Amino acid sequence: MPAGRPAGSDVSAAGGTLTRVDATLPPGWPEEVRPPGAPDWEQSAVAWLFDLVPPDYRAHEVLRRYPVLLARFADDHVAAGLEAARKGWRTVRVELADQLPAEAIEAAMVAYEREGARLAAAARGVDVVAGALRGERWVPRL
Repeated sequence: MPAGRPAGSDVSAAGGTLTRVDATLPPGWPEEVRPPGAPDWEQSAVAWLFDLVPPDYRAHEVLRRYPVLLARFADDHVAAGLEAARKGWRTVRVELADQLPAEAIEAAMVAYEREGARLAAAARGVDVVAGALRGERWVPRL
């Protein structure tokens, strides 16, 4: 579901009651996470956040119990990965130039660029999902 686009119907039946589903999503909202207010949206957010962190984090019940805390862990982990990708991109050419052929260095640069873009998008996603988990409501600006 593209960010900033309609998320489907305005109202959803969940457990016999009507709940409000956000009609638009903020830029950077992950496609894997259902819109706030949709049935099981928090479960989809938790599953997506767990996919961003090391598998061992799933052993910590506190992260499953408190999704806002899981979002904090995911934010820290993604930020560290993004910084590592940026550092790798800045230094790989100098540090490994005498150990690898030029095409391997260029391929590494491309890999760092792609990983950096993926992690930057994940960081934006974590930010907007964490806000929604805290109860913040996104209002589009005209």
